Order: sequence, then C-alpha cells, then structure tokens
Amino acid sequence: MTCLILGNIEPGTSEETLAQFLAKYGFPPFASFEEMPGDGSQLSVMLHYDDLPPETLHRLRERIHGMFWNHRKLTADTVIEKYD
Repeated sequence: MTCLILGNIEPGTSEETLAQFLAKYGFPPFASFEEMPGDGSQLSVMLHYDDLPPETLHRLRERIHGMFWNHRKLTADTVIEKYD
C-alpha cells in the first residue's frame, strides 16, 4: 500500500473537497482517509492507495508539493507501507 501525507491543510477541509482537488491534478481516488494527530493548527492527513505504484504516486506528489491551496502552502510526501 502506498500513502500520500498532505500537511498544512486548512482546518475544516472536507474529505470530498480534498478528493476533488487531487482529482484536478490527476490523482486517482484514494482508498481511505486518515487524519494525523496534532494540535489542529496545521491539519495533516494520510491518504491510502491500494493499487497505485509508489513511483506513480511520487510523480503525482510533485504536482502539489509546495502549492498554495485553500489559504495554505501544502506539503506532500509519500510513504510505502510494507506488511510481512
């Protein structure tokens, strides 16, 4: 499973709004959405993709990392979850 971690999202941004934003930049639908723990001032989410190759997600990530969206400068990183 490959994951995209998006940081510095405007608090209150819905899962649907986020999915629409990502689709606009060529991202496929994510399998699940998880808010990361924190103080709430710089919301971070982890989006799970079941069948997306890590290389593809990394290339897509480059499209939005550092982008100013919804009153915030986004951060984006990829993570590969491995299960034994």
